[in-house]
Amino acid sequence: MIEGHGDDSYKYSRPITANFSSNVYSRVDLSLLKSHLCERIDGIGNYPEPEPYTLEACLARRHHLPTEAVCVTNGATEAIYLIAQTFRGTNAAILQPTFSEYADACRMHGHQVTSIYQLPTEKDGFLLPEDIRMLWLCNPNNPTGAVIKKEVLTELITRNSQVCFVIDQSYEYFTLRPLFSPAEAASYPNVLLLHSMTKRYAVPGLRLGYVTGSSGLLKRLRTNRMPWSVNQLAIEAGLHLLEHNVPHPLDVPAYLQETARLRAALEAIDGLEVWGTETHFMLVRLRFGKASALKDYLAAEHGILIRDASNFDGLDEHYFRIATQTPEENDRLVTAIAKWFEE
Repeated sequence: MIEGHGDDSYKYSRPITANFSSNVYSRVDLSLLKSHLCERIDGIGNYPEPEPYTLEACLARRHHLPTEAVCVTNGATEAIYLIAQTFRGTNAAILQPTFSEYADACRMHGHQVTSIYQLPTEKDGFLLPEDIRMLWLCNPNNPTGAVIKKEVLTELITRNSQVCFVIDQSYEYFTLRPLFSPAEAASYPNVLLLHSMTKRYAVPGLRLGYVTGSSGLLKRLRTNRMPWSVNQLAIEAGLHLLEHNVPHPLDVPAYLQETARLRAALEAIDGLEVWGTETHFMLVRLRFGKASALKDYLAAEHGILIRDASNFDGLDEHYFRIATQTPEENDRLVTAIAKWFEE
């Protein structure tokens, strides 16, 4: 794991009161879930299921899949490393810039890793290089916020049957663009979808994710899954959220409208270039100055934390990423950045 991830408030002496550095919306009411987990706290005195069968069955029913087509993991990050381990030594391509753990996991498990910066188009017959056997995609993509068109993905998957497509949809609940459903993806023999309950319900401390795909692919993953990797409280949380049919904790259309408002306000500041986004976070480039300097200024002078994005493959010291928070916090950020340029 690279140094310089988001949510690193521990580095700063001043308390962080507005955190834009993580792609988790932090203002979610988790009181009912917390009460439920308090009632189940005695469960930590016993081992959880060696494999989280009960939660997998619940997710399978929700997505209209056979249980064998769902694999629950200790966050989406465990899924990434589990996939890389299962397909050890593969020729893997990664669409960059994106989450660094794909490359880290692949290199750890002996993959030949190639970075690509655009996908083949209709002009190319949607064909990937012949030696590629695995393609990692984040959709919506971190850090750019871009979403690959569903019809393009369909063409790529069907025309490159020799390639296993690993599509990380951890931010699927934060876009209005069409994406693959778990059932649609499971109909292909060469697609694995990654999902994050961590992101959807703002519970990063619980580490709860899952993979969906064809039963054949999932069977291979399970041969390498460590027993008891998902703890008892995480299983309880997942069951509670699903069985009580907890809706999305955010009004996503309204949240994305606020994202658009924030983006427009940042674009109005001289010295900033703001990338387009189709989700709740965005990539910003400083025309001059370093993102690390802006990050330190915002933390020290305003109690605001952003993500220095210079360590993403393909980006440089001018880039930072932010995730939309409340309107009041967003206004604080815009004002603080404008002051930095004035100073």
